[in-house]
Amino acid sequence: MTAVTDEDQGNGTTETGEPEEKEEARSKDGRWDDGLIARRAAAADPRGGDSGTGHSRTDGGSTDSVGPSDLTDPSAPADSPPDEDDVRPQVEAYGPSGGPLPTRLDALRELVGLSRARLDRDTLAEAGRVLDEAAARQRLSSRHTVVAIAGATGSGKSTLFNALAGTQISDTGLRRPTTSQPIACSWTDGAAGLLDRLAIPGRLRRRPHPGPAAFDEALQGLVLVDLPDHDSAATAHRDQVDRVLALVDAVIWVVDPEKYADAALHERYLRPLAGHAEVTFVVLNQIDRLPGEAADLVLDDLRRLLDEDGMALGEHGEPGATVMSLSALTGDGVPELREMVGRFVQDRTAATRRLSADVDAAAARLRPVYVAEGRPGLGERAREEFTDRLAEAVGAAAAGQAAEREWRRNAGRACGTPWLRLWRWYESRGLPGSLDRMGQALAPPEEEPTARQRVEQAVRTVADDASAGLPAPWAQAVREAAFNGAKGLPEALDELAAKAAAGGGSAKGSGGSGRFGTASGRGPATGVALGGRPARPPRPKWWPAAVLGQVSMTLLQVFGGLWLLGQIVGVLEPGLVVPALIMLAGVVGGPLVEWSCAAAIRGPARRYGQDAERRLREAAAGCGRARVLDPVSAELARYREVRERYVAVTEFSTTGQ
Repeated sequence: MTAVTDEDQGNGTTETGEPEEKEEARSKDGRWDDGLIARRAAAADPRGGDSGTGHSRTDGGSTDSVGPSDLTDPSAPADSPPDEDDVRPQVEAYGPSGGPLPTRLDALRELVGLSRARLDRDTLAEAGRVLDEAAARQRLSSRHTVVAIAGATGSGKSTLFNALAGTQISDTGLRRPTTSQPIACSWTDGAAGLLDRLAIPGRLRRRPHPGPAAFDEALQGLVLVDLPDHDSAATAHRDQVDRVLALVDAVIWVVDPEKYADAALHERYLRPLAGHAEVTFVVLNQIDRLPGEAADLVLDDLRRLLDEDGMALGEHGEPGATVMSLSALTGDGVPELREMVGRFVQDRTAATRRLSADVDAAAARLRPVYVAEGRPGLGERAREEFTDRLAEAVGAAAAGQAAEREWRRNAGRACGTPWLRLWRWYESRGLPGSLDRMGQALAPPEEEPTARQRVEQAVRTVADDASAGLPAPWAQAVREAAFNGAKGLPEALDELAAKAAAGGGSAKGSGGSGRFGTASGRGPATGVALGGRPARPPRPKWWPAAVLGQVSMTLLQVFGGLWLLGQIVGVLEPGLVVPALIMLAGVVGGPLVEWSCAAAIRGPARRYGQDAERRLREAAAGCGRARVLDPVSAELARYREVRERYVAVTEFSTTGQ
């Protein structure tokens, strides 16, 4: 039987020469009904019985030949007519129960979902397309393998297509381009969904000629598609090739001795699809035109070019592309190709391999946005340096020193001599020339902006440390998290500094301008420092004894002085030694007690200052951690999660086995 060609259809006759309206029909919706060819194929099938027992079904512009059992409800009576509305699927959907592909697809789906908020739509477009196409392919037949035959103008791909089908299905000739639309040939039923996915209309769906090629067991399940020329002058033809190549399970590239090294073929197709080597056949056609050993030389050069394209060659039992030579016109090498294709189809892994290669290609494109250089993250050293900068900005060391001095002054008030305390009282009045006024006058005016700049520098440094080595989108996300959290950080640190100053007794009266140039005052000082600490430093238990000793020394001075005065005025008997010694003991004992107290308070004062510094440092660190470090750590954790998903996508073999 000779199949109907487009030219025959244009003449309005069929292969039998009868009028077209008697042999062909259209469905009710005007689409082509190719049931005639399907019925003839079923009638010639020795296993299928006569044509009277088969039914033709048209579905979406395509017709598959099915037996009566496919359209008849088994539970219906034997004499009941078949239900024409029964559209139960003929084959099971593609759903491999094992293997790494489902796990990889799930990981890729999770990866895309986690990355939508950080990556732009164009970056994830290819991964989304792969997921959509994988889902569409898994819903269709798992017993069919769709193989496309592609090639350049005049390469002989249509001739090879007819040779594999065993009949003249696709037009051949000198007119270019000969093939204008994809033509499909299906060896078995149930491929309508696959052909619908390829958008091949029913009038271009064929069955092989009844004969050895049609009944070859190895080819059962094969769906062969003849594509237009990939280098056609018609843009629509090239678009058809690109669209179908993205959907088929495998492809046979047909090259000829003249254009096997064509840059359009290698740069546009073979090189970008190098990862699909296991589902690729490269056939050198027209070897009958090459004299002597020229065919072997051309074939070796073709292998060299494929190797330069990065396409693995399936030699010595290794997985990769199949490369061979043949002549579709003379038939030399065609049986070998048919045998290879048969083994490939019966392996039933072409769709899985193709989808795995698509996942590999999508993962390779996503690699720059997921794979970091080195081990990015926030280490302990970076955290400590950030805390040190915040402590320096908030003045933790100065606050500790101020607390230590306050502790010493408080001790001096309790343990100092009355004359020294009188002098300190005079100094505390803030009279002109006093030390306090001089200290206020010497305060540097640039302190406030410097503190804010230190905070900004600390945030920039920790953001740079955390984002170092990250891919650009995730590094940007880390920096944004740090800078967004740092917007209120100077104000929060200013409030901490104000509370510390109020607790140390140096913030008096109503509020004012803080270290960071913000109005941090909230009215009168609360008198409570960080952690609920009292405003005045606590006194040790031995202070009352020191005060009693200082009072005793003062009384001795007063007693000795009065005794001497009495002797001078003649009230008491003369005797200067005893009262002088008593007075001297009081004069010497007072400073001695004060010196002893100063030596005793040195350690507690230092510890008190260190404790104040630690409290302010911890408060600043907690504020910086909540506002900056925690958001940055959350972004880094998100990156680690997507990186784990990316590893799950890429760590499996591309063979799908």
